[in-house]
Formats: sequence, C-alpha cells, structure tokens
Amino acid sequence: MPARRRFKQTLTLEERLAEDTEQLREQAKLLPPGDALDQVLKRIRQNETAAHMTEWLNSPGLKAPT
Repeated sequence: MPARRRFKQTLTLEERLAEDTEQLREQAKLLPPGDALDQVLKRIRQNETAAHMTEWLNSPGLKAPT
C-alpha cells in the first residue's frame, strides 16, 4: 500500500475559499456568456455555500440555518 502524502495547510479553509472565489470573480468578468461562465458562477456559489456552512458549523450556538 503506498504511503499517504500529507501536508499542512498554511491557510484556513475560509481563507482558501475566499481566495478561490476572488480569482473566479475576476475570471468571470473576462468570460463571455455561455457554458464556461456558467461553470465559473456555479463554482462561486459552491464556494460561498461552503463558507457559510463552515461558519455555521464553527458557531458557538450551532443554530439551524434559516
């Protein structure tokens, strides 16, 4: 069985999501309407959803999302 490659993340998940989202927004500004733009916008929404979920999971009250 091959050894697992392990490494420590230097940025938090929230920071990585924010960075990726910012890069995707810049990319979206340059794309014409079409499938490529739709895919970029979908990934932006996924990043924002993931950020909201991690924020909710890390909250002290852990209240259900509304």
